[in-house]
Amino acid sequence: MSHQRSSGNLLADRRYAYAEACLAEGDAAGAAEMAEQALEISSDWAPAWVLLGRARAFAFTRGGAEADRAAALEAFGRALALDPDDVLGSRLHLAGLGAAEAATAIGPAYIWALFEGYAPRFERHLVDELGYRGPQMMVEALDALPDAPPHFPRALDLGCGTGLMGRALAGRVETLAGCDLSPAMLAQARRTGLYARLCEADLVAFLAAEPADSADLVTAADVFIYLGDLAPAFAGIARALAPGGRAVLTVQSPEEGEGIVLGADGRYAHGDAHLHAAAEAAGLAVVALQQAAIRRQNRVDVQGRILILRKAHKKA
Repeated sequence: MSHQRSSGNLLADRRYAYAEACLAEGDAAGAAEMAEQALEISSDWAPAWVLLGRARAFAFTRGGAEADRAAALEAFGRALALDPDDVLGSRLHLAGLGAAEAATAIGPAYIWALFEGYAPRFERHLVDELGYRGPQMMVEALDALPDAPPHFPRALDLGCGTGLMGRALAGRVETLAGCDLSPAMLAQARRTGLYARLCEADLVAFLAAEPADSADLVTAADVFIYLGDLAPAFAGIARALAPGGRAVLTVQSPEEGEGIVLGADGRYAHGDAHLHAAAEAAGLAVVALQQAAIRRQNRVDVQGRILILRKAHKKA
């Protein structure tokens, strides 16, 4: 029932390592064979089932054989049964094969696992190696608005990570609170000394717990790539924002379509139609939507948009 990297059996672990190496070299058949050997030794080891599923799915994408797709679905299903919280992201793989709902394929446990181990090298990799400057671009977009105030009394940073957005907002906010699913990320953010309050929580739950009309600014930098339907998040933002308050966030652009697209990169992209519909349903006005390279992946700019929303002032 373990989702740990080690099966507890040296032979199974070695077969797993060989399978990973084969898959990295594009040898789907070799990867599947080694993963199956690992499972013969340790049949309840969920990572080996995921690896077998990845090998079979890769073979399916290259050859189109329905038997490979069926084998991949079975393997991911076995992994999910052993890992019901889906720390290993089996639903994401199933969605890629058209066998799971794309809008809910990425769950909190998967995101937690993704970032919990990434925290110590997160900033070095993202900023120094990939040249990430999403928070700075978001602040610049906010400053470009003709009526944007230079200072916000109360701000909320959704998916705050290690505190990069907090640094970009330094001197611009009086009180800043943040949330993240990863305790390791929150520990890094706490060290910045920029946050008055940090909560280990899903952003929708965090927003629901905030007092209504209590925030002047809400930020979400490179966070909504892990959420399918943005309507619940936008509704939470609208509730937390004070009248006249603003939200600035980044979203990934789909290569085609206007709705929610789960890409091959395992990230969600959102079309303009979905953004406008979610904002309208929440009672938020779209005041800016500008193109931007929101991050780099495999040395290529990932195209997205910076979206700024505003909550209307209450009528007298």
